[in-house]
Amino acid sequence: MRKRLCGLGMICVLAGLAVTAPVATAAAAPAAMTATAKMAAPAAVATPTERYLHVKVEDASKGESVNVNVPLSMAEKILPTINKGEMHNGHVKIGHADMDDVDIRALLDAVRTASDNEFVTVKEKDQDVRVAKSNGNLVVHVRDASKGGQKVDITIPMKVVDALLSTAKDNELDVSAAIRALSDAGDALLVTVEDASQHIRIWVDSKGSPE
Repeated sequence: MRKRLCGLGMICVLAGLAVTAPVATAAAAPAAMTATAKMAAPAAVATPTERYLHVKVEDASKGESVNVNVPLSMAEKILPTINKGEMHNGHVKIGHADMDDVDIRALLDAVRTASDNEFVTVKEKDQDVRVAKSNGNLVVHVRDASKGGQKVDITIPMKVVDALLSTAKDNELDVSAAIRALSDAGDALLVTVEDASQHIRIWVDSKGSPE
């Protein structure tokens, strides 16, 4: 059961975390981003439907705060240029993702075609885990007292799951397609992770700056 939970959790965070690769790349060149923003300013008025990926990380133990805000259209263009590790041309290979006897692609397809339901509920002394499909979203809820009271909430629109599976290759997930799907998914809080010292949020909306 734990192996399958691990597989579900990995896939849920994939759409949110995979797009942070181009976010990090763009954030490493602030001067270039500033120049791009100035050039794109007039166009931004003409295209009010631009969607933005936001990543906010706060670490109280280190007194650090990181905010990244990237247009999804930019992420979609940058992602295919990243060819490192399992990432290439906007796709992620999942050949090693089933190392614990979990067929990630088959698991995703099963969830995608199932009706709304609570698939997994695990309650232990220090842990509370819930995996469900609800209102067109794949939902993962984790509470882990053994890790400083860590709280993880993940909500991924099923249309993003469909997009991940849109590639014809069995051992790949199409992350570029998932980004395009996020653009049409409306405002969405994708991932929150909170423990004793850190707070992480990943969300999509039409605002060019964080909340």
